[in-house]
Amino acid sequence: MEAAQRLALGALRPRALVDLGRTAHPVQKVVAVLALVGINVLLFIAPFDYHVLGALAYPGAFLVTLIANAAVVVPVPYIPIVAHIAQTAGVPVLVVLAASFGSALGECVAFAVGRVEKELFEGHAWVERIRRFFAHPRRTALFLFFFAIPLNPVFDVGGLGAGALGVPFRTFLIAVWLGRIVRFAILAYIAIEFDALALLS
Repeated sequence: MEAAQRLALGALRPRALVDLGRTAHPVQKVVAVLALVGINVLLFIAPFDYHVLGALAYPGAFLVTLIANAAVVVPVPYIPIVAHIAQTAGVPVLVVLAASFGSALGECVAFAVGRVEKELFEGHAWVERIRRFFAHPRRTALFLFFFAIPLNPVFDVGGLGAGALGVPFRTFLIAVWLGRIVRFAILAYIAIEFDALALLS
């Protein structure tokens, strides 16, 4: 329980997450991996209709993107749900902000696991080249920003790698959130202007 609490607090406090990566106990590492696997197994076997979240408007946009991006393996159909909310909610800008923040927080799950399990990335020659690339904060932020905009199924691996390679949590969260703002702004625009629900359904 204590390990899980420290991992959860690390997601809210950048300094705590950095310290957790440096001093992670083997039990904490097992808890982190089990949490990630557990989320995916639960989403796979739970008979949940995600379209119900579409009726919750702004909280629904936040929750569906949070769930979808916290899951690494199980696909959650969040695009048509967010498009529907953007069309029906009164303030599309709030939909974009809620969906993008939920999405960025969901990606932090993979980041936290990567920070705790960083030994998995050690000992490979290509890791050092990537580490040198990420050593420049501005370059790292721009890379994460542009990488977070398109629909990219391998971004979860990028989150794991960013955590393992020591990218600052604040840099990761802000860059991904800004990238997701662009993604969901484009989605909302298409949904509203071109009736994307007809295309997505």
